[in-house]
Amino acid sequence: MSKMQNPGAAAVEQKGWLAAHKWLILRRLSQILFIAAFLVGPLTGFWLVKGTLASSMTLDVLPLTDPFIFLQSLVTGHVMETNAIIGAVIVAAAYFLLGGRVFCSWVCPVNIISDTASWLRRKLGWKKTGVRLDRSTALWTMGAVFVTSALTGTIAWEFVNPVTMLHRAIVFGAFASVGLVSGALFLIELVGGDRIWCSRLCPVGAFYGLLGKVSILKVSASKRKACNDCMDCYAVCPESHVISPALKGEKDNRGPIILSGDCTNCGRCLDVCSEDVFEFSLRTRNKLDDVRPNEGSAEDGTQQAA
Repeated sequence: MSKMQNPGAAAVEQKGWLAAHKWLILRRLSQILFIAAFLVGPLTGFWLVKGTLASSMTLDVLPLTDPFIFLQSLVTGHVMETNAIIGAVIVAAAYFLLGGRVFCSWVCPVNIISDTASWLRRKLGWKKTGVRLDRSTALWTMGAVFVTSALTGTIAWEFVNPVTMLHRAIVFGAFASVGLVSGALFLIELVGGDRIWCSRLCPVGAFYGLLGKVSILKVSASKRKACNDCMDCYAVCPESHVISPALKGEKDNRGPIILSGDCTNCGRCLDVCSEDVFEFSLRTRNKLDDVRPNEGSAEDGTQQAA
């Protein structure tokens, strides 16, 4: 098996299995807890959270509204209730602080399907197969959703949104629907192309990517001089193009923070790096002076990308 088919092996050897999968485990727990919160009501009669990921009410007190759904409602000309406005502001503020596409990696149940398909593609050596779509495709899809909503007077995306369909099916025990939606998404991701749905087509991810461009919490290659060019971070990152500017940008006088809105803050680069190059940081620390000294590595410049 090639090294690129088994990234993170060096991190497991150096840090141990648990430390080399810490952020992945935390993400899975987060995704499970979000689903479990909605399941409490149907299973026990005590409604901790009512609704879906699109719009919900927690303990009959805290409203939460997906800002993407909220904006679709606005363009239809509907007058929004106060709770919907408050909920959209709360969710938008949370993702502004934590990173826009943190929704994709820490909340969205489709991420588990996408990650599984990507893992299998890597094992099969299919990473470069499938349809090649431009990254702007998701933005065009998002624009089309808003235009369709405006023309039809409906929240158009919710008619076909696989996240909502999957979430509702799980919460209400429609296991046949869960299998159908999950299977379809898995085949799209496995055969269609690596992360083709989550990275190239999903308008929700595109929307949160725009918010992520200005969000506060970011991944930082704060010890980038310690990088040994193992490429493991590139192999596991769902948006690997975001890494190079931060990791290899010293020649361009760029700081170590990953500023791209495409980054999902999933933490996989932190997991698989045996040299602990990456950490979570604030975008305000994107200064070269903040880069830590290269402890015990070669002289400056030896780790520069060609």
